[in-house]
Amino acid sequence: MNVKSYAKIGAAVGAAVLGLGILAAPASADPSTSTDYRTLAVVGSDTTQYVMNGLANGTAVVDAGGNKIIASWNAIGGLSDPYNTKATGCSYTRAQTNGSSNGIARLSEDIANGGTNCIDMARSSRGPKASVPGTDLTYVPFARDAVTYATDLGSTVPTNLTKAQLASIYTNCTYTNASGTTVTVAPLLPQAGSGTRQYWLDSIGVTTPGACVNQNAQEHDGTAITAANQLMPYSVAQWIAQGKGIADVPNRRGESRLRSIDGQSPTTGSGTALALNPSFVFSRDVYNVVQTSRLNEPAISEALSDICAASSTITTYGFGTVSNCNARNVTGGLNS
Repeated sequence: MNVKSYAKIGAAVGAAVLGLGILAAPASADPSTSTDYRTLAVVGSDTTQYVMNGLANGTAVVDAGGNKIIASWNAIGGLSDPYNTKATGCSYTRAQTNGSSNGIARLSEDIANGGTNCIDMARSSRGPKASVPGTDLTYVPFARDAVTYATDLGSTVPTNLTKAQLASIYTNCTYTNASGTTVTVAPLLPQAGSGTRQYWLDSIGVTTPGACVNQNAQEHDGTAITAANQLMPYSVAQWIAQGKGIADVPNRRGESRLRSIDGQSPTTGSGTALALNPSFVFSRDVYNVVQTSRLNEPAISEALSDICAASSTITTYGFGTVSNCNARNVTGGLNS
């Protein structure tokens, strides 16, 4: 057994003796100080920021000396704005790195600029775009999520909609109910650059959302739903995690509730046993995106392996585990 293995076992035993669960750990924010740069800087998806922060700031992803490897910087919130991912020449605003596509774009810029390594990984809640060929980037899966629509508790929008009704809603802001009546609603979409936005539109078969759709909502923020006829896509894992009282995971759910699609519930169980339904109609892998040529660098390889080994942390944050965790066979070009 190597030094790192003993260090991890010691940390786990210590936590168990003290009775410290992940719910009590300050695990889900930017690094503890603005100069805690670490070896690898990670930006991007709001969807996976909390689980990645929990992995980065806990005892799961560490080197042989027990030092944290990853600095995972929030898509929104965080210590400061702008912020620095490395000691010099690596300043970003949150807007520049908020969302899967923005994180991937910043990583791609870094590569195009000769590999300054300001950003070493990008969090992504979507796979690569088929329209951008190439092998510059590798999308490495580490967890399973699902996406459904959310409404307020007292909503006039049905608690179950079909894929066809959702496509109509995000095209025309109307749907036809069971009585054949056309009903007008007010759909919300996440901000540009959101992987959840792209996944949602692809899943319901909408290429271009209607002009009537509000397209500026911050993803996974249920407080954006302020009217009875509004609905928005929501990560099931995010919604679950936001309600668990995990330190530094703000509860942004408001009065929102997750709803069913084509008669399928996005969750199983209830109360403390509430979990993501792995068979839900709109389910997806979530990824960490890495420059392909750097995959075998010791720090990156270690981090990717450690993330997959931390299945209990992944499920604590509402995600499901995946059998293909750390697979390295999905590639795309820059900005894919």
